[in-house]
Parts: sequence; structure tokens; C-alpha cells
Amino acid sequence: MKWLKCIFIMASTLFLYGVIYEPYTLKITKYQLDNESLAGLKIVFATDFHIAPYEWEKRRLLKIISTINEQEADLVILGGDYVNRHSRRSTLSPRKIADALQQIKAPKVAVLGNHDSYYGKNKVKSALENVGIPVLDNQNIKLTLRNKQVSIAGIADYYTDKPDIRTALKNTGVPLILVTHSPDGFANLKSSADVVFAGHTHGGQIVMPLWGPLLVPTEKERQYINGLFYKNNTPLIVSAGLGTSIVPIRFNNPPEIVAVTFK
Repeated sequence: MKWLKCIFIMASTLFLYGVIYEPYTLKITKYQLDNESLAGLKIVFATDFHIAPYEWEKRRLLKIISTINEQEADLVILGGDYVNRHSRRSTLSPRKIADALQQIKAPKVAVLGNHDSYYGKNKVKSALENVGIPVLDNQNIKLTLRNKQVSIAGIADYYTDKPDIRTALKNTGVPLILVTHSPDGFANLKSSADVVFAGHTHGGQIVMPLWGPLLVPTEKERQYINGLFYKNNTPLIVSAGLGTSIVPIRFNNPPEIVAVTFK
């Protein structure tokens, strides 16, 4: 029947679009927040890379890095899940990923995600730290950005590690930026931060018209899928991320880099 053939053609086209085209696009999502303590700063947040061991994936990573550099940020925050899946055969090596991320020109800090833990937390952490990228594992760091001393705290992964917000925030000052791989960690935040960054959700990865996101890997905070949210007057920015997980498809939900300016 003609209508069956049409449905098959449409389904095949949408499938190929979601596998071959959209995962390799890239958009910049821009936010502007009122914050006197951080006024004048620009922060870029990039998360959920999931880099597979293929040439086109290496090119995707270099495109991400080039686009980040074009933003001319004062700080770049890396939100975890650098590796793809859990085995050596399925991912570009952490060392090669870290070597590429080293090309980001702005000061950089990182947290780890659940896939980094599945692959081998210490291997991924060492690869990043060996190229000078601090990994905030229930830790914080103070950086001077445009003559402002800023505290950045990072929490261990909510699902595969032992997140400890109290330890992560120990001796932090104001202003404070908090990074958690999953927005589920946001539920346990008792003290205020100037801004919180999270990823992990992939924005639902496959977003069907009239239906919404199909894959939302969170336990508690399903309302925090993608975008800017507020809880107790604290802004939370959840990025749709850059890669794919479970199935190699993104649909109606292109990969994104987040750029935030403060005024």
C-alpha cells in the first residue's frame, strides 16, 4: 500500500536524520543573569561529550572545542561524561580526550559523570589533571577572573559516587558557582549559590512533538530537563549536553554549549 510505503520512508528519513545529522550539529544557548558579584563575567558550560573512537567523533570534539574558544569566555566548566559507554572499545581514550580539551584557551575546571565512573573514575580524572584541568571531586577552587575572586565547587556524581555537598562547599567564599553532573544533586543543596550548572539529562535526547522528551535519566528532578530554573532563588542551568547515550540518536534536541553572561 502507498500509505505504508510513505510511512516507512518518513520513518527511515527521521531515523537517519536523528543518527547521521542532528547529533553532529551544535548550537549555543545563551543566558543573561543579573548578579552583581559576577557582573562582567562570561562562563561557558559544556557537558556530556560521549566521544566514541571514530574519526568523525574526533572531528566532533574538535568542533566543540573550536566553538568554545570562539565564545571568548572567562571560565569554561566541563560537566562530565567525557567517555562514551563503559569499555575501551566504545570510547576515545581519556588521554586523547583530555589532550583535546587542553586546547580550550580559557581557564577550565571539571567534574566527572556517571559514565566516567563506569569506565574508571581514576583513569578519567588522572587524564584531565595531567593536562592541567582541575577535577572538582567534592572539592572547590578559587580563581581570579577579571579581578574577581570566584569560588567554584564541584560535587561527585550522584549515581555512581558519594556526593558530599558539605565537603564541596567547605571554606568557599562569595560569589559561588556550583557544578553537579546531575540535577538530582540540586535537591540536596541547602546553602545558596550564585548559579548551579548541571547536565546528565541530554535534554531528553529524543524530543517528540506533542509528546516531549523520551529519555530522562533522573530520579527526583524530572522537571529539570533542560533550561534555566530557580529554586530558593538559586538559578539552575541544565544543559542538553553534547553527545548521546543508550541509543546514538538525537532528535528535535540538538547538542548545545551553554554561554552565560552576568550583569
